[in-house]
Amino acid sequence: MTRPRPQRRFDPFRPIDMLTSLWSSAAVAPVSTGAAAAYRTLFVTVRRLVVGRRLAVRLDDGDLTLTVTEFDSRLDVRGLSVGQLNDVRLAARDICWNESRFDRATAMMHNVHMKPTSPPMLVAAPVELTLEVPAPVLDDLFQWAAPRLSGEVGADGIARLRLASRPLLGHIEVDARLDCSTLWLRPVGLVIRQSRWRLPARTPAYPVHLPELPHGLLLTGITFAPDVVCLSGTVPEWRMDVPRKRLEDIINQLSVVGVPLNLTRLGLGRIF
Repeated sequence: MTRPRPQRRFDPFRPIDMLTSLWSSAAVAPVSTGAAAAYRTLFVTVRRLVVGRRLAVRLDDGDLTLTVTEFDSRLDVRGLSVGQLNDVRLAARDICWNESRFDRATAMMHNVHMKPTSPPMLVAAPVELTLEVPAPVLDDLFQWAAPRLSGEVGADGIARLRLASRPLLGHIEVDARLDCSTLWLRPVGLVIRQSRWRLPARTPAYPVHLPELPHGLLLTGITFAPDVVCLSGTVPEWRMDVPRKRLEDIINQLSVVGVPLNLTRLGLGRIF
């Protein structure tokens, strides 16, 4: 009677070993089922380490804390064999960055693939971002861009503007649209005490010039929901060098519960 073979212990660094060998020996993208298995194992390992966890991430501009709710991709063997991860979706909730708090955020990274350069490079293009901003942030924006006004978004999802010096006088209900770096607020209703008047569609819109955003980030949409401002934007391309040492360090840090993921020391202190 033969003894059962002992189960092999899971080693998160085995796929890194295989990919490192492939990257170092291939002048072009590796094409093999072994590469596909290594990429899949690495992706599943990272997903297992982050989804459902409360993570603290140390960045150049401060500490970011969030709970990861999604990290998904429709992986297929043919694409993985050449380093293609297709579209990857990331989602998080209860986000804290320095003194700011956000309800939810998503990142849809399109055409994610690994370039077999030296060092290997992870690329996504484009990246679509969404962010739910608490209503008080709208008031902060007006304090910076138009100090005479104050803004709010109520539990009914309606955005309102008031005179900062006379908030009890009444308010204007507004819709919003983006045009490049300008936020246009169009009055749709006027409320004074208990009376409300619907304003004509030709009522002029009020422009709010937004600051230039870093790394080519372009705001593409703004909507209002109960107590939040929903923003969307795109980054034309995102890329990150992923040498073996960096991958090992990230996985090592993620494997320890309660220790912040320090991206600053890895040269990744800026996400975009």
